[in-house]
Amino acid sequence: MFDINESTLRFWEKEFEMIRPEKNAKGVRFYKQKDIDVIRLVYHLVKERGMTLAGARQKLKDNKDTTVRQEEIVDKLKQIKKELLSLKEAFDALDPADDVSHGSK
Repeated sequence: MFDINESTLRFWEKEFEMIRPEKNAKGVRFYKQKDIDVIRLVYHLVKERGMTLAGARQKLKDNKDTTVRQEEIVDKLKQIKKELLSLKEAFDALDPADDVSHGSK
């Protein structure tokens, strides 16, 4: 889902007390939606915004609601960008010669 390896996820579990998946008798982890939501936030702060783990931990402690809203906005903008690029590709495919005559890229 987040394209991170298991060891990173396990490390984040140790670093962020909010990530607490349930484990069965064999130690297999089961993540609830709230765990996934926190992982999404940590991913956003660490991987996308380049924060340190300590910085991300402090940000979530001090301002979790604002951080959640910012991450949701960034995610929505990414979705919009993806849709717009898809539309552009569809339009470009309709008449590729049109790009040359109008000087578009």
